[in-house]
Amino acid sequence: QERLTFIYFHCKKRAAAKHLIERYYHQLTEGCGNEACTNEACGSSPGFQRMDNNAAAIKALELYKNNAKLCDPHPSKKGASSAFPENSAKGAHNFSACSNGKMNHKDLQPAREDFRDLNFLTEEKVYEILSLCSETEDYSPLIRVIGRVFSSAESLVQSFRKAKQHTKEELKSLQAKDEDKDEDEKETASGSSTAMEVEPEASASSADRPSDGENNVQKFGPVEVSVDIEAVRRVYDKLLSNEKIEAAFLNALVYLSPNVECDLTYHNVYAADPNYLNVFIIVMENSNLHSPEYLEIALPQFCKAMSKLPLPALAKLARLWSQYSADQIRRLVETFQQLITYTVISNEFSSDNLVNEDDGVVAATKCLKIVYYANVLGGDLDMDHNEEDDDEPIPESSELTLQELLGEERRNKKGPRVDPLETELGIRSSDCRKPLISFEDFINEPLNDVLEMDKDYTFFKVETESKFSFMTCPFILNPVTKNLGLYYDNRIRMYSERRITALYSLVQGQQLNPYLRLKVRRDHIIDDALVRLEMIAMENPADLKKQLYVEFEGEQGVDEGGVSKEFFQLVVEEIFNRDIGMFTYDESTKLFWFNPSSFENEGQFTLIGIVLGLAIYNNCILDVHFPMVVYRKLMGKKGTFRDLADSHPVLYQSLKDLLEYEGNVEEDMMITFQISQTDLFGNPLMYDLKEGGDKIPVTNENRKDFVALYAEYMLNKSVEKQFKAFRRGFHMVTNESPLKYLFRPEEIELLICGSRNLDFQALEDSTEYDGGYNKDSRIIRDFWETVHSFGQEQKRLFLQFTTGTDRAPVGGLGKLKMIIAKNGPDSDRLPTSHTCFNVLLLPEYSTKEKLTERLLKAITYAKGFGML
Repeated sequence: QERLTFIYFHCKKRAAAKHLIERYYHQLTEGCGNEACTNEACGSSPGFQRMDNNAAAIKALELYKNNAKLCDPHPSKKGASSAFPENSAKGAHNFSACSNGKMNHKDLQPAREDFRDLNFLTEEKVYEILSLCSETEDYSPLIRVIGRVFSSAESLVQSFRKAKQHTKEELKSLQAKDEDKDEDEKETASGSSTAMEVEPEASASSADRPSDGENNVQKFGPVEVSVDIEAVRRVYDKLLSNEKIEAAFLNALVYLSPNVECDLTYHNVYAADPNYLNVFIIVMENSNLHSPEYLEIALPQFCKAMSKLPLPALAKLARLWSQYSADQIRRLVETFQQLITYTVISNEFSSDNLVNEDDGVVAATKCLKIVYYANVLGGDLDMDHNEEDDDEPIPESSELTLQELLGEERRNKKGPRVDPLETELGIRSSDCRKPLISFEDFINEPLNDVLEMDKDYTFFKVETESKFSFMTCPFILNPVTKNLGLYYDNRIRMYSERRITALYSLVQGQQLNPYLRLKVRRDHIIDDALVRLEMIAMENPADLKKQLYVEFEGEQGVDEGGVSKEFFQLVVEEIFNRDIGMFTYDESTKLFWFNPSSFENEGQFTLIGIVLGLAIYNNCILDVHFPMVVYRKLMGKKGTFRDLADSHPVLYQSLKDLLEYEGNVEEDMMITFQISQTDLFGNPLMYDLKEGGDKIPVTNENRKDFVALYAEYMLNKSVEKQFKAFRRGFHMVTNESPLKYLFRPEEIELLICGSRNLDFQALEDSTEYDGGYNKDSRIIRDFWETVHSFGQEQKRLFLQFTTGTDRAPVGGLGKLKMIIAKNGPDSDRLPTSHTCFNVLLLPEYSTKEKLTERLLKAITYAKGFGML
């Protein structure tokens, strides 16, 4: 509140100073009108020496600083003096300073009188002034007009308005007056009508606009704004090529932004006049905003002003920009990204100087969010195919949580938060199948590098207005950073569960287990694990949010993470065993899909979902092979025809050929709305896509309906029971997690499965050494030469042996932080590992050959845990 008050009074003070400087400037260049004036600093004084615009501007500043005498305007000058707007005084200095030409007083005065009363601009007026300036080769009149209009929100709101469309009554009246004139008016009205029907920003050529954007215009309706955006673009294209005029836009923006921020903060101007949005529409059409000269002051201030827009205005701006072309969206993204990157690399952010506290970066990120949702809205949307929510709510724990014991309600009890702008727009990021530009274009790597994620996560959970969290804008974060935020969330939740367990132990005297402890037999791992998890899910689902602790019966390994990794690996191997029949396997894609004819009950699929959720919750990577549609369905979207390309490629190609067939479908193919599937034993099962489907032929007219129903059956209806149970188990663990808020479906897959790209050079570069080894040790050089010579399968075995998984974590092997430690002198002992900590214990073998032989034997036959 103090800062806003300061801004308000600062604005007032600056406006007064600008007014005085303006008066000094016009006193020097035009005089007061009194030919007998005795003020030596007045142009009307008989002994006054004429000066050019630049000199007059500098002199005006000196007079202001010295509080020099100001003449009262002569009666003949009062009207002209008052006609010049107050808010461009300082601007007159900067804009006139851009002009190199020298003109005498008599030449300048008529031009000033012509445009002094001009308080808003149209495309025609700009061209008229530009033409006059080109004739005299003096652009100072145009520079002054731009400075006056573009530094005033009131003037910009009125500028570049669309031509008013004539009503039918007006046209009839015109026709009655003059038949010939009526013909002209009809043409004008027709042209105006066309301009009104087509959204201004959509008037770019159809070649530039994707068909998806046009479909979304029809879906959401055009966004009505009063500014003629195409006219604004033409004006910018014409003027920005002139360096002197370009500086006028820059300077005007510096003076405009603080006043706009004041208006939005104190006066709620958008509610009073929705056309106030024109200010932001017009300014953002400036294609030079990302230039270096804007990044220091002008653009940061303007972003701060834009971030003050109320939610309805932000949503309207997003809808408007969603109808822009991909190139125009990319330009907007680059504008805000340039500001963020420039600010980050120009400052030294740290834990003591958080990037979260930089107003410019925060404001630019908030503005980038508008473009992000415009990119989603303008892309290929699928808003109709949504999975239904579970019929039964996930059972709540009968125990009190730590927050409830302390008298506080649990935050986000019904799930993760939803972005207010997303709610206002009525869409979700997952609704977008293909955005206008790639989602990766919104990630800012320099920002990710300096972001202190522990502090950012704290701000995310506290949700205070004074502290901004970049987790509220997850599109700007890369998967590594988001995964770290998710890790903090999971660990704090585990810590909270341990605290509550300790409190119960003290209060009730019960010895409760602070961990989710699973004791399993290696040769009965599925039976032991799933039975135990089923009991927990039924009795107290909150225990699933405790830290997992696995113990293999008869083995001495202590679970610091490594034992859990192997547990998940073994469980996944068993679950996806084709002999069990819970999933079908596609040899061509190497992917699994739910078996609609599986004999397993729904509880088994629920437990598989729990295992998947536990893996994410405990930061373990699983070797699962699902098509992307599974992750989209977990995020609440149903499978559609295009998803078949990934999950059932042969069927997809057949249906695609059907859609593209140019002959007579009914006569040539003779198919109906009845399809055939086979069960586990190869017996055919018939299914009608429509009632009486066996009697409904597929024709050229209804084939799209047939394809949609076929895909709906294969991806949704046929596996509805299995998938609902699977999703329910998954949500038992992740329902209170920010998982769905932070990650897109493809990132969920990366989170669960890790990266399939194994960059061992990145692993070597990030590896640390202990016990006397360093990167220049002979055995270390031999070790890496040996590992790099391995084939792909041997490299996976090595990773499995060392880290407990054969996949790279999110971000690649460079994020693994492996340690190679010395384990004694040369001996016949095999290398060993602590998979919990990614530590490889390597004896100092005497030769490279012995190292290779011992290492291969260790990674090939390793299984089980023991105490070293």
